[in-house]
This record gives sequence, structure tokens and C-alpha cells, in this order.
Amino acid sequence: MSLRLYNTLSRSLEEFVPLSPPKVGVYACGPTVYRPPHVGNYRTFIFNDLLHRYLEWKGFEVRFVNNLTDVEDKIIEGARQQGVHIERVTEPMIDAFFADLDKLAILRADNYPRATQHIEGMVELIQRLIDRGHAYATPDGSVYFAIGSFPEYGKLSRIEIEDVRSGAGLATRERGVDSDEYTKEDARDFALWKAAKDVDRQVGAVWSTPWGEGRPGWHIECSAMSINELGETFDLHTGGEDLIFPHHEDEIAQSEGATGKPFVRYWLHVKHLLVNGEKMSKSKGNDYTIEDLFKQGYPPAAVRYLLLSAHYRKELNFTFEGLDTAKAAVRRLQDFDDRLAATAISEHAEPSSLPALAARMLADFEAAMDDDLNTSAALAPVFDFVRETNAALDTQPVVKPEDLAAARDAVASIDRVLGVLELARAYSRDVQQDIAEWVEQRIAERQAARGRRDFAAADAIRAELTAAGIIIEDTPGGVRWKRG
Repeated sequence: MSLRLYNTLSRSLEEFVPLSPPKVGVYACGPTVYRPPHVGNYRTFIFNDLLHRYLEWKGFEVRFVNNLTDVEDKIIEGARQQGVHIERVTEPMIDAFFADLDKLAILRADNYPRATQHIEGMVELIQRLIDRGHAYATPDGSVYFAIGSFPEYGKLSRIEIEDVRSGAGLATRERGVDSDEYTKEDARDFALWKAAKDVDRQVGAVWSTPWGEGRPGWHIECSAMSINELGETFDLHTGGEDLIFPHHEDEIAQSEGATGKPFVRYWLHVKHLLVNGEKMSKSKGNDYTIEDLFKQGYPPAAVRYLLLSAHYRKELNFTFEGLDTAKAAVRRLQDFDDRLAATAISEHAEPSSLPALAARMLADFEAAMDDDLNTSAALAPVFDFVRETNAALDTQPVVKPEDLAAARDAVASIDRVLGVLELARAYSRDVQQDIAEWVEQRIAERQAARGRRDFAAADAIRAELTAAGIIIEDTPGGVRWKRG
């Protein structure tokens, strides 16, 4: 079976054929690290992880690159307000981002290039654009891409270049550049390099270039980093649908303008996430972070499952009811996996239907995933397998070792893509450890209360433990405890 992906560039499903099989190069637009990403951002990040995992599941050798935007207007403004260098804003956010990746079982990328570490590459790319007649410097030390010099501008977003006017379209939608902020030859042109302002100098967001002191424009950052990491032409570029224009459109123009080669072969974009049917926004208070959801008692596996359960090109309506459903689905998978682990085996058992059920599930799962990573369709055969296998074990509780191995291997195989069971198990281990530490602490406090003959306090602690399902036993060798 061959993998087909919806390429935004062609607006069609295409068979995925890497540039240099079996190697695959993937670049994902990562977070702007001025605040923790919200759950909508994590829909995209978990899709990236799904793509990463599935490509490897299919046997490809993946080099996955996820950038970090660590110099940008909001970062500079945050640093200005705090009176600190931009790194004091970005470093804690980067650490928190990596912690969230681990909490959600998102595979680490091969590299996380930071914009501030690739300034030299950006300057070289901008100079190539100037040399090829696609960019120009202004007297104040800024450099702009001349949209009129690139006839193919708009081929990704399908926007007509004539529609990009002063006061509309790209001129006002580009991050940090108002239509009249800098002097341009054409109002449609976008900034590759921005002349330094006082606030940039105050927070350390300034670098020296042949055109003067300044900082990079947002779009040139990703072109320089992706080309440095993956080459002038690479296989896959992902991001949220809001990045199609202007960010990814501008990436294409400046990258192809500088190299004269096709930039990216397949563009994949993730649909927006709604919260209770509404657009996510800080003003509405519905821009939940991952930590917000954890604090409300939702396990990481439930969050991950919900965010990957809908097809990435369809809107996902995020609700707490949906999280509850996701939590129940993960619990069902975990209970099923536990049942398989506890199933009795015997060489003398009759042949069972488990190998055939497992083979059919894997084939149907792969067919659905090959159809543009259709997770909603791929999950259906998984739960059919759970139901049918449970029914088979009800009638035949002892099976051949190889039959059970086929079922368990199938579950392990699909979880290499979904990543929910491994996450659920890790969370359960952490919870068990937390419970054990709490019980031991309460038992120590009970013993201390008994030592000072405060039997009322000791009895209250014992009652608290009993209410939590913990049975304690006082023995000559000390206090022992177990779950009720």
C-alpha cells in the first residue's frame, strides 16, 4: 500500500514519493516562545508527531526538524516590559515546551533550530536574493523582498498578487510590519531584514549586517533554518492552516527566489481547533494550555487521544465532554491490553481467531492511515479488534502462545503510531508512585501521632487512608499497607 497525502500546493491527494527514498526530510513550524502554547497549537504538534511516527512505521528514514522562533515582535515586547534580554523570556518557554512534549509522548525531533542561532545563514540568503534581483535594501538599513520579481507568488495560497495591496492583505497581516512602518518600493513587499529600533537594542535583539544593525523578518527565519537542516529542496513542510498566507507563501518566494529550485514538494496544513464551538482566544479565556488540562485532572493520554482522533484537515471542536470520551476510550484500550497480558496460554490450546483478527485490523488501520493520515477512520478497526478479540477470549480463555503474541504485537504496532498506551502506562506508573509516597507519608504521621499518644489523630489518618481505598495492618514487624 502507498501513502497518499493532501498537498496544499496542488490542492489534491498525491502519492508520497520522497526525493531520496527511503530518506524523508520534514520541517515543522514550531512555537514562538513568548508564552506557553495553547491546546490549539498542540493539535498541530501532535499531528506532526503522528506524521513522524507513521513515516517511521512505514519504514522511512525520517529526519524531522522543528524550529523555535525566539526573536519576534511579541518576544521583544515581553522583554521590554520586563526590562530583560530576550533570552530571559524565551528560555523558560523553551524548557516548558520540551516538558510538554515529553508529557504528551511527542517524539523528539532530530533538531530544534533557533532563529537566533541562524542569523549568518539568513544574511547569506538575503544577499543571494539581492544579487538575483529579488530583494533591495532601503536607506534605513531594512531589506525587502520584491514580490513583483517573483511571478509565481501566490501559488500556495492561490492569492492573486494584485490583491495584495497597501493597507490590506500581506502588508498588514505580516507580523510586526504595518503598511507604512518602513519605506518600501512597493507596499506589497515584505521585510527580510528590519532596521534596528531602540527597543531592539534594549533587549539584545540586534545583529550587524552589511546593511546595518537590525534583526530578521519572521519569514526568512524558516527559509534559512530549513535549507540549512534539510537542503534547498526537501520533502515535507507542515504547519497550521493560518500559516499558508503569508508565512508559507513568503517562504516559497524567498527560498525559490534565492536558489532557483523547488523549495518543498509536499505542504501539509492542520485545520483550526475550536473550543466549545468558538474560536480560541485569550479574551474569551478558552485558550487552554496543556498544564491547564492536567490540573483539571485529565491524563495526558486523554488529551493526546482527543487531539489525534479527528482527521487533521477537519475542524476539531474541543470540549471537556470530548475529553471525558477520550479518557474512556484510552481506558478501554488499556483494559484490553491488560487483559491480553493476563490471558492464559497453552501449547495444547485449540487454534483461535486472534491472528486473523489482528492481521485484518493492521491491514485496515494501514489503509486508513495511508489515506492522508485519516486517524478517525483508522481508529474504527482498532476498536472492532478490541470488541471481537474480547468476544473470542470470552469463549476461549486459553490460547496458543503464538496466537496471543499476534494480538499483542498488533496492539504494540498500532501504538507505535498512536502513542496513547505508552503514555497511559507511564502516567499510571507516575500516579502509583505518587500514591505510594502519599500513603507512606500519612503512615509516618500516624505513627508519630501514636507515639505522642494522640490516638484521635492516628484514627483520623487511618480513616482517611481507608476512605482512599488503602488498607493498613499493624504487625510486629511494622505497618504494612495494600490497596483495598
